[in-house]
Amino acid sequence: MNKKRPVNLDFRTIKLPLPAITSIIHRVTGVALFFGAIFVVYILGLSLESQSGFNAAAAILRDSFLAKLIAWGFVSALLYHMIAGIKHLIMDFGYCEELESGQLAAKVTVIVAVVAVLLAGVWIW
Repeated sequence: MNKKRPVNLDFRTIKLPLPAITSIIHRVTGVALFFGAIFVVYILGLSLESQSGFNAAAAILRDSFLAKLIAWGFVSALLYHMIAGIKHLIMDFGYCEELESGQLAAKVTVIVAVVAVLLAGVWIW
């Protein structure tokens, strides 16, 4: 048994590289999409019931701060998950697997996702 290995890991001192962080956020946004789908299905079902249901759903999305926040969170998670998924697909084809190109791909993913999330926020609000 190796005596040099740490016995108690302090997670506050562990520094993850950017590609690892983007991969973890990709998983977290997948979970957020799963739970956000509840709100989306509710609003969609309400809007498809009748004309008054559609008007109620439109009013909820237009007037409620919480509904706009949830919608923005869902769209943001969807955008990040899609952008990071495209990066993963590119990596599956054998590109951006080296250290430098992987770091660059992670930086591009974060930059494109931040721009897309900000644009989605402008569109929703």
